[in-house]
Amino acid sequence: MEIGLRGVVSAVVGEADTARALGSGDVPVLGTPRLVALAEAATVEALAGRLGEGRTSVGTRVEVEHRAASAVGTRLTVTAEVVEVDGRRVVFSVSGVDEQGVDVGGGRVERVIVERERFLRGLG
Repeated sequence: MEIGLRGVVSAVVGEADTARALGSGDVPVLGTPRLVALAEAATVEALAGRLGEGRTSVGTRVEVEHRAASAVGTRLTVTAEVVEVDGRRVVFSVSGVDEQGVDVGGGRVERVIVERERFLRGLG
């Protein structure tokens, strides 16, 4: 795992992505929970194919500032970049922009690399 590794995801805001649909508000714009989900998806994309057999990563901390509203039909691109690696812990800087270049939001996401089967056994 190296500093600077990136993952990028894009999505078009749909009705199901709105604050109203997600229960995080009553307006038909991108809901903060969906922005958080896109940020996490970008971190997963950054790590895809790099963890080794039987390993995965799990989210442990999310700090996101949602700075601008995005209407239904707006295309968003969210980028995650590895900024710190401490053993199994990987810290990402995340940022989201819309198709007009508007800074929609950003922050930090932390993930921990785990052995998939061991992690799942610990649930019971």
